[in-house]
Amino acid sequence: MRVLLSTIGSRGDVQPLVALALELRNLGQEVHLCVPPDFRDWIDSLAIPVTPIGPELRQTAAADPPATPAPPSPEHLRQLAQATVTAQFEAVAAAAEGCDVIVAATALQVAAHSVAELMAIPYVFAAYCPAVLPSPRHAPPSSPMTVSATADNRELWARDRARFNDMFGAVLNSHRTSVGLAPVGDVRSHILTDRPWLAADPTLAPWPEPANGGVVQTGAWILPDRRPLPPELVAFLQAGEPPVYFGLGSMRAPRGLSQAMIGSARALGRRAIVSRGWAGLSPVDDAPDCLSIGEVNHQELFEQVAAVVHHGGAGTTTAAARAGAPQVVIPQVYDQYYWAQRVDRLGNGTAHPPVEPTADSLATALGRVLRPDVAARAQVIADAVRTDGARVTAQRLMTSVLQKSFRDGLS
Repeated sequence: MRVLLSTIGSRGDVQPLVALALELRNLGQEVHLCVPPDFRDWIDSLAIPVTPIGPELRQTAAADPPATPAPPSPEHLRQLAQATVTAQFEAVAAAAEGCDVIVAATALQVAAHSVAELMAIPYVFAAYCPAVLPSPRHAPPSSPMTVSATADNRELWARDRARFNDMFGAVLNSHRTSVGLAPVGDVRSHILTDRPWLAADPTLAPWPEPANGGVVQTGAWILPDRRPLPPELVAFLQAGEPPVYFGLGSMRAPRGLSQAMIGSARALGRRAIVSRGWAGLSPVDDAPDCLSIGEVNHQELFEQVAAVVHHGGAGTTTAAARAGAPQVVIPQVYDQYYWAQRVDRLGNGTAHPPVEPTADSLATALGRVLRPDVAARAQVIADAVRTDGARVTAQRLMTSVLQKSFRDGLS
């Protein structure tokens, strides 16, 4: 069996697919990845065939971004939609040649289902967060386009569906009709299908529908990381009490955030580790109580810190929870608001208020989580987090495709 795994997004979107790819390969299956070009070298090093899709994403993060620009015009948005859908059809179609199934992650995978139809092969949509999937029990994931949260959830999802249709309907159907496929009337449902898979841990992010609502929850796709920590990081960890970790992954950083992070740790008498990330965060001075790091093994590092302050990506939230580290989540976009809420409700951390972080606000949030009761609760949650989601998914995918049984979640 040959499987195409495709996504558009940051490392947090790509890494779960790599975890699934390695599990499939361990089971003797062939795998091809279709991901942004930022990750080509990494995936090449794993000897997994990869096709780049879309532009590089790293340039979208900046340590000192300019003032918020004016919203793009409707015409500009239409041009962006045209460009991305066209690029997707080209890249996914090329990567899917000879494949037996396509697995697409993230809701911006507009073309993948159509390519699967054209090639007469099964298609699976996978979400990393319940909030991506429609349910009357929660609102759509927050974004700059989200409407007032005072509306009923069903109405919010109806407006979300309309936005998908307005943004992608015309260009998607133009491509579909050009290759002999019938147009679709509901773009979002076409992407997500009526039987999506949810690659999220059921303790951290349970699907809220009592009877599952058609969703197959597999558990999070966690990539085991066996890299040793850099010597300078090991030395820093051993030089004093557990520090606080700060990092925003691939997200933008508000002006002055590095200063606020380090100032908050110092206000509480804590040392700090600052992950540079795509935004290029760095310490404000050369004092020995802070250390700047690049990409490292979070699974090992998070077990040795007092708390993890982060943006609320699905992968970082799960890694911190699995390590038993109390968390402060600073959400900025999309599903990060969901993860901030969940951490707050589970009691293994807290959500930063929806304002630009300052040294005082971060110190206040850290003060709430650097308590013995929160550390104890974080350990309880850690003991409940599953680590077999990628393996379960690989086995399910093989069984469904090889038996030609699409009732098990394939459409």
